[in-house]
Amino acid sequence: MLAYSSNLLIGFGGLLTLSNAAFYGIGAYAYTILLIKYGCGFWTGLIGASIITGIIAFIISIPALRFRGERFVLVTLGFQMITFSLLYNWDWLTGGPEGISGIPRPIVFGFEISSHGSYMMLVFLAATIVGVVLYYSYRSPLGYALRALRDDEQAAQAIGISPKKMFSVSFVLSGVLSAIAGALYAGYITYIDPSSFTLSESIFQASIILLGGGGYGLGPFAGTLFLVLLPEGLSRLGMPDSMAANVREMIYGTLLVLFMFFRPQGIVPERVLQWPTRITK
Repeated sequence: MLAYSSNLLIGFGGLLTLSNAAFYGIGAYAYTILLIKYGCGFWTGLIGASIITGIIAFIISIPALRFRGERFVLVTLGFQMITFSLLYNWDWLTGGPEGISGIPRPIVFGFEISSHGSYMMLVFLAATIVGVVLYYSYRSPLGYALRALRDDEQAAQAIGISPKKMFSVSFVLSGVLSAIAGALYAGYITYIDPSSFTLSESIFQASIILLGGGGYGLGPFAGTLFLVLLPEGLSRLGMPDSMAANVREMIYGTLLVLFMFFRPQGIVPERVLQWPTRITK
């Protein structure tokens, strides 16, 4: 789910962002605080976290979308670092480096989601809904407009597509989907701390899209499957955890360089769809 939320900007719009873990963390902390400090239920906390993150994403999009290329990356990097610093140092609200424990399990329609199996079903349902939303977004005027802007922004503007409007919508939607993933993560793990929402996580999500392939489809799924199973393969080789972590980072970096040179479209290339004859603003 988190990979597909990153794909809205990286795959659809061609904007490399390093702030996805920040929205992921904001969603997780907002959900946790609403439940623990304000006594909200699962649905209220989930919706509240999504709204809070969406508002923050919209505010950040105003300065960020004034830039393109490496400048846009630097703005999102700055936001990621600021967010992590706030989560780490805002002790009275976030618990600081020790985080927040005792997050209650979700209660959905009167049933407590306590077992691993039932929680996986909840996550699968949420991921399915997100997948349907992205499926129709990809084939909607928004999806076509984002890909037009990605391929040639000046030509897209010439036919009446507003970069500011389209990128703002995708930026906010990406933030909201990241917040939902963060809330579900917090409910499952029942404990959160800033170490789960670092720059490394944002880079990892970007790597998934770049290796798997952008656009809607199996690309982000293939990238997730490949990069998540890689540590399992290293552990089966008998490597110590500390060594495996360093080797994994080296492999990630090497693969990114190789894919950029020899297969920039990723593991699963984007399927070319017939463009509609008319794109609305």
